[in-house]
Amino acid sequence: QVQLVESGGGLVQAGDSLRLSCAASGRELDIFAMAWFRQAPGKDREFVAYIGGDGHFTWYANSVKGRFSISRDNTKNIMSLQMNSLNVDDTAKYYCAVRRVRNGVSIYPSDYDDWGQGTQVTVSS
Repeated sequence: QVQLVESGGGLVQAGDSLRLSCAASGRELDIFAMAWFRQAPGKDREFVAYIGGDGHFTWYANSVKGRFSISRDNTKNIMSLQMNSLNVDDTAKYYCAVRRVRNGVSIYPSDYDDWGQGTQVTVSS
């Protein structure tokens, strides 16, 4: 079992930046792929960004490409999401997730095995 705790969310204005973190415990995470998803009220959970177990391969949703950057520090078991140029469409609850494979990009929530409780990001215009 992997425990995941997100932090760093908040209320910001359009154009601002935020950095989300996901602290993981319970297993050696450098063997697992990880990702960020988000869910707005009334909408399905959607993929945001993916990072492979060794941190070398990343993948982004088109809606965030060029604005968001995913990274991980396996020595500290922390994954981060740097979010720049935020807009109102980025408003959602953001979740980190673990997929128990070293590498294997997937945009589908059902492919991920462990989830955090989420952190709210609200962007005002």
